Amino acid sequence: MSLVRSIATVSGFTLISRLLGFCRDILIAGMLGAGGIADAFFVAFKFPNLFRRLFGEGAFSAAFIPLLAGDIEKRGLDVAREFAARAMSMLVLITGFLVAIIEIIMPWAMYVFAPGFAEDPEKFALAVELSRITFPYLAFISAVALMSGVLNTLHRYAAAAAAPIILNICLIGALLGLAPITETPAHALAWGVALAGVAQFIFLVIACKRAGFAIKWQLPKIDDRVKLLGKRMIPGMIGAGVYQINLLIDTMLASLVSDGAVSWLYYADRVQQLPLGVIGIAIGTALLPTLSRQLQGTDPAVAMYSQNRGIEIALLLTLPAAVALGVMGIPVINVLFERGAFGASETQMTGLALTIFAFGLPASVLVKVLAPGFFAREDTKTPIRIGIFAMVLNIVLIIVLMPQFGHLGIAAATSTSVWVNAFLLGYLLRKRGDLTFDARLLKRVPRILITSALMGAALWFAIDMFWQNDATSITRILIMAACVCGGITVYALSAQLLGATSFSELKATLKRGKPTAQE
Repeated sequence: MSLVRSIATVSGFTLISRLLGFCRDILIAGMLGAGGIADAFFVAFKFPNLFRRLFGEGAFSAAFIPLLAGDIEKRGLDVAREFAARAMSMLVLITGFLVAIIEIIMPWAMYVFAPGFAEDPEKFALAVELSRITFPYLAFISAVALMSGVLNTLHRYAAAAAAPIILNICLIGALLGLAPITETPAHALAWGVALAGVAQFIFLVIACKRAGFAIKWQLPKIDDRVKLLGKRMIPGMIGAGVYQINLLIDTMLASLVSDGAVSWLYYADRVQQLPLGVIGIAIGTALLPTLSRQLQGTDPAVAMYSQNRGIEIALLLTLPAAVALGVMGIPVINVLFERGAFGASETQMTGLALTIFAFGLPASVLVKVLAPGFFAREDTKTPIRIGIFAMVLNIVLIIVLMPQFGHLGIAAATSTSVWVNAFLLGYLLRKRGDLTFDARLLKRVPRILITSALMGAALWFAIDMFWQNDATSITRILIMAACVCGGITVYALSAQLLGATSFSELKATLKRGKPTAQE
């Protein structure tokens, strides 16, 4: 399966998940608004998700997939299956222990993760209660991350990419079904998170069994391969999860700004997560196992080609998305969330944050594309050094900007630090000789920039001419739909005419399994 086809598979399921996520967030915005109850739930939801991305999707996947790919290529499936089983037992043991400890110390942990909540005892107590309900999600979803890594290494991307859909279905079901019988809608959502972890775990167990790679439970045992996995995980925890750590820092400091600031940043980040997930996470998910297996071969040029195409596809799809969100930030939030408890002031605050987050969107996607260049070469130390620097820069910028600009200063600091992260990753890959930009990439990047600018100008004109904040909901939706369709049309035609991409080339790539020499 070609890299482009793999990315398309992951992107398709991720798009479905993100669209369901928007439905979920629209329901949340309508029922919870952007006040104290919403802030408490968002912290409770971010709490296990931070550890999930560090232990599961981040550090663990970055260390596990290259080792598993090496076993499959050089030692066979039986050895790989045994390694996966031992890794699973250790992962469950560690995350289970962590869940037990955090459940006990949750009130003290909340002082760290949301110190501003301490000024409101009722809000603080609710955040603690909800976090205790959601935190066991970590143990199940970490096991899901391991099984997803197995399936991705086998080039079976569909089931792993579809798993997040289950989370959104559970949360929507909880809002509609449990909210009437729970203390608050936030309690219903918290129980939905916990149930989603169990459901995703069962789904991936079945998927691995169908792929002929059933992972049998065994007592935890530490051998040399497990030790090596643990050794490589430690630096990867921060290196692969620096973006999430930055978001956590944002949440901590936003809790000190004003009531609602956590929610404004959450909703803005959720909108930018659509292109980030559909493009960045999809490319990173497909690229890591692809590079890992290609680097086990005898022709490093194949891996270099894959890295270049990953960057090209990322920029081709991300730059126009960033420009569109930057130009239409407030109208997008207006259409998606302004109803019920979410009013015009919430729209303004969230929309401005989205505009600033959009500036950092291309860098966030490039981090997802460039990091596999290190992980596939079994280097998890370099990203941690870059990640620590970017994280410190983020904190410094927040301290400087937040007193004057509030939550917008937090968004600006995050966008700036992620650009620094992406630049340093690319610079070091090039310096080591592990990344050489080919002629196709160098020719197309300037054309992608010009094409994105043309689309942005068209959108700016359309919003200025036709957008009406006081129009009916249906009218605003229709105007937004027309703007989106028009922007896509302008971008697609400009990209084809200026040579930023080729429709015939993309179509051909999706049909075949490997690139031709002409490409």
